[in-house]
Amino acid sequence: MSEFLDRMKAAAKADKKTIVLVEGEDERVREAARDIVSEGLANIVVLGNPDEIDVEGATIIDPATSDLREPYAEKLAELRASKGMTLEQAREQVADATYFGTMMVKMGDADGLVSGACHSTANTLRPALQILKTAPGTKLVSSFFIMCTQTPQYGEAGTLLFADCGLNIAPTTEELSEIAIASAATWKSFMSDEPRVAMLSYSTMGSAGGDVAEKVQEATRLAKEKAPELALDGDLQLDAALVESVGKLKAPESKVAGSANILVFPNLEAGNIGYKLVQRFGGAEAYGPLLQGIAKPVNDLSRGCSADDIVGVVAITAVQAQMAE
Repeated sequence: MSEFLDRMKAAAKADKKTIVLVEGEDERVREAARDIVSEGLANIVVLGNPDEIDVEGATIIDPATSDLREPYAEKLAELRASKGMTLEQAREQVADATYFGTMMVKMGDADGLVSGACHSTANTLRPALQILKTAPGTKLVSSFFIMCTQTPQYGEAGTLLFADCGLNIAPTTEELSEIAIASAATWKSFMSDEPRVAMLSYSTMGSAGGDVAEKVQEATRLAKEKAPELALDGDLQLDAALVESVGKLKAPESKVAGSANILVFPNLEAGNIGYKLVQRFGGAEAYGPLLQGIAKPVNDLSRGCSADDIVGVVAITAVQAQMAE
């Protein structure tokens, strides 16, 4: 287990939060819930049929029969009245575990939510955006992975943040700049090193043409205008971003080249492929896709996740909930 996850678990234990897992029908989720209870990482709520979920020490709730369904439906109908939602429609909606879990967070009955073991990112994100909304000052919800690698010479002792690897398919220059700034803020909340953001491309400092390279260059300019205090640079090829000797050769004037700890990918295709290569070939621990920009902690899982991955994401979600207070 990485030093990063050790720290997250220690912080979670120090101030236990209530985290809801909405996919009680999945054995990986049940196994993770047992481990979370055993380690004392969080107060766990598992949604599903109590007759089929055996997790001692967790609270098991069936959204279809819970006494909370009616007050949640009334509140949801109120929240979505401008969209034409009726009380009857709201009652039907909160029978869905993801909507029920999101309402738990909205109503203060849980501090955060984790889903995605058997649901898509869209199914996790839609209720969060409809009910919890975005955090104040947020222009874009985006996702990131915390990558704990076996290469301590990179990032902070081998830990890096990759964005956006799970949500925004083809971000515009404006959106890329927002992803970069949000990722730097997220890094500060978790890590001790100052953020150093590399805007990745197949080009380094304009060495190659093309629409993608030009988009990254413009996004870098926008991000620097919005947050001039950040150590942020681009466009940078991956080796120029991470390897000191290559950074000095390709971008000698850059304060980020060769020492980046945040990698912002030009699109979802590159980001998703990139994190999975590092995870599968490099043996890295990959936690995410975690979400940034939502008013309260809601985090996604890769559908290929393990029970250990879920435990890690719950610990991170609990720490995010502490910070949101």
